[in-house]
Amino acid sequence: MTAVPEITLNDGTTIPQLGFGVWQVPADEAQDVVAEALKVGYRHIDTAAIYGNEEGVGRAIAESGIPREELYITTKLWVSDFKAGQTKEALRTSLQKLGLDYVDLYLIHWPSPEDEKYLEAWKALEELQAEGLTRSIGVSNFLPHHLDRVAEVGTKTPAINQIELHPALQQRQVQEANESRGIKTQAWSPLAQGAVFGDEPIVKAAEAHGVSPAQVIIRWHLQQGRILFPKSVTPERIASNFDVFGFELSDAEVDAITALERDGRTGMHPDSFNP
Repeated sequence: MTAVPEITLNDGTTIPQLGFGVWQVPADEAQDVVAEALKVGYRHIDTAAIYGNEEGVGRAIAESGIPREELYITTKLWVSDFKAGQTKEALRTSLQKLGLDYVDLYLIHWPSPEDEKYLEAWKALEELQAEGLTRSIGVSNFLPHHLDRVAEVGTKTPAINQIELHPALQQRQVQEANESRGIKTQAWSPLAQGAVFGDEPIVKAAEAHGVSPAQVIIRWHLQQGRILFPKSVTPERIASNFDVFGFELSDAEVDAITALERDGRTGMHPDSFNP
């Protein structure tokens, strides 16, 4: 089986650099889709309470026969739960749905910063980690000033900040803020939902290496040290997105893709998203 590189986090744990995401995977398809990903070789699965598919992910894990210690499972705390002061209950509910005793990573999904309730949630995450219900804790969609506030109230630094990141939106200031704090950057929507597949540097690199545009972009992320989890429900694409360790982009190819930076955000802006 292909060996996926492991990234060491600031709490001493490790995470597979390449994972599999299940955002927008329907609940009734999640079990089969995750089972396919596990069969291909993925061992890092990223879900969230708001996705509504934790049960399907859990069933796939249970039926896979793969030892729990060989898997890396992430789920996320939704805004309504921490606004209601139900952070601990939310993780316990997710664990029940997943059929697990613990997750490897628990993230605050969005800061929803208007009332700074995310700061209370962060304190609760620290307690959940101390209780052993999650091995690592982190955040998602946090900007540098949100990270500053977490540092002011917390006793631990997030292990990961999961942000929208792809060639058309590289959030370099956030990446730099993460690095300066010892936080690893994890990319969601790493393929820009296909919006950059036709960009010339990506097309040229794909032709040069005999691979797909998606495989080129995944290599671009990997070679810059980021953690990512492309998502697909198509078996062929699930497999091809994992088949990215047999070629390497040149420095010039990486630089040309990096130069595609523009305001290509596909999701909400963290400062204005207050569900």
